[in-house]
Amino acid sequence: MDSDYGVPRELSEVQKKRALYQPELPPCLQGTTVRVEYGDAAIAADAAGAHVISHAFPHTYGQPLAHFLRKTANVPDAKVISEHPTVRVGVVFCGRQSPGGHNVIWGLHEAIKAHNLKSKLIGFLGGTDGLLAQKTLEITDDVLSSYKNQGGYDMLGRTKDQIRTTEQVNGAMASCQALKLDALVIIGGVTSNTDAAQLAETFAEAKCATKVVGVPVTLNGDLKNQFVETTVGFDTICKVNSQLISNVCTDALSAEKYYYFIRLMGRKASHVALECTLQSHPNMVILGEEVAASKLTIFDITKQICDAVQARAEKDKNHGVVLIPEGLVESIPELYALLQEIHGLHGKGVSMENISSQLSPWASALFEFLPPFIRKQLLLHPESDDSAQLSQIETEKLLAQLVETEMNRRLKEGTYKGKKFNAICHFFGYQARGALPSKFDCDYAYVLGHVCYHILAAGLNGYLATVTNLKSPVNKWRCGAAPISSMMTVKRWSRGPAATQIGKPAVHIASVDLKGKAFELLRNNSSSFLMEDIYRNPGPLQFEGPGADSKPISLCVEDQDYMGRIKKLQEYLEKVKGIVKPGCSQDVLKAALSAMSSVTETLAIMTSSSTGQAPSL
Repeated sequence: MDSDYGVPRELSEVQKKRALYQPELPPCLQGTTVRVEYGDAAIAADAAGAHVISHAFPHTYGQPLAHFLRKTANVPDAKVISEHPTVRVGVVFCGRQSPGGHNVIWGLHEAIKAHNLKSKLIGFLGGTDGLLAQKTLEITDDVLSSYKNQGGYDMLGRTKDQIRTTEQVNGAMASCQALKLDALVIIGGVTSNTDAAQLAETFAEAKCATKVVGVPVTLNGDLKNQFVETTVGFDTICKVNSQLISNVCTDALSAEKYYYFIRLMGRKASHVALECTLQSHPNMVILGEEVAASKLTIFDITKQICDAVQARAEKDKNHGVVLIPEGLVESIPELYALLQEIHGLHGKGVSMENISSQLSPWASALFEFLPPFIRKQLLLHPESDDSAQLSQIETEKLLAQLVETEMNRRLKEGTYKGKKFNAICHFFGYQARGALPSKFDCDYAYVLGHVCYHILAAGLNGYLATVTNLKSPVNKWRCGAAPISSMMTVKRWSRGPAATQIGKPAVHIASVDLKGKAFELLRNNSSSFLMEDIYRNPGPLQFEGPGADSKPISLCVEDQDYMGRIKKLQEYLEKVKGIVKPGCSQDVLKAALSAMSSVTETLAIMTSSSTGQAPSL
């Protein structure tokens, strides 16, 4: 055991109280008998890429959905697992730390021990580096005691994580075989679960006994699809940031002379910025997805903000708060193209000092126009996935400086009658990553840990633990598992510097849905947010009292219970089968045929429109 990991924490009184909180389990996870119902084979939502995905994952694509059932469920063909042999399970943190991660391990440990006291949970120290080096720590009640309901990943730690190369995959398999693991649980986001799927496929092909299970944990909230409603950590990050934003809003309203430009973490997607806007009501938010869809240039965005400043000044309001997602820089067409050139030169081995002299004429002109601090940040080496170091690029300062220059110009020309423009910039990033998790994230993570054991007990490989109907109380949550390969898509073009991923199946980042209900709620309120200063402070995280049971607004407004709808459809189909049997009347048969013909024709057209192929009717 590495002395830096798994040591008892020094807890404050608040932390001690939170460590005593016992999350609730849904009925389907209670007791020591596992009941699982298998659905139809799960197919990729990316129908056009299904052939590529199935070819890349022949052993793990097309597996059925799994639903875990409560004791009272009346499902005749459900598989009932009442015997639980001793198992050895490994768990590893992958990707950036996210509040609630420790509770996944707590839930998994409790489930393992509840079903067989002799079973063991083994944590890998230092992320995937520890997995490859077989650096382990056995998870016990004593180890867990000061990490329950706490933030961070410091019980086990993490590194710059990936399990991607042939050497890394073979190293992971060697570790699992050497430690005689029945399962390996990978806790992480989009990239980590793509790696988990590849690991599961390789293990299956090599007939390695270790099953691989993924858990959706990422503070960015960008692992979203028909099976995953939100990720562990997203609620906490948004609540912590929303309180900070609200404090800044109150300060702006009090001083009446500053504009705050706040950049929020969240990587390439703008989910955190959208949710924080819905919670705290700042005056403006610039979503990367809107910018990309409208192809707005840096000058378009600057004008948009300047016009808003001017409109507010006409109402004698010389203050405001503007939110900016950290991924915005890659959504602005000319800055994105500039980054592509820079990363291309990095790839050719050109030093940072010489890159500017080798840019194309247009890129060189743009580069020279930008302030020196931004130039330096754009030249930073890309991340391991070839994307820009978004956390290091101060887009908020760039916009503040451009807006200040334009407002001074307008002031000098007399077209702007307000006070001199003053900007203050902030980046709300690392401060929230180690925050005490919200009650929702504590519950969600703990339940996912239990789901992981159920997946293992069912003998499934290459699955992601899922919980749906999350906006309802815990006792109505639906727990199950979906093949990770069914969540994959195949990129045929690249919106980011990661051109190496084109044509390869992967779990890709889910952007903000500009047709979704959360975005619609923002659009419906954007005018009042801009002009009326209806700032809202959700307050600090609570485990008791008002606000304790609140959940992300973007989760609650969307109608996302995909698994529930699948179940409802299956019930309707069974009813049809029960009614339309040999011997039924001609009228019943005709009505059923007419309805089914209409439904299948509509579905065929909808499917073909998403794939670009002609419908097969």
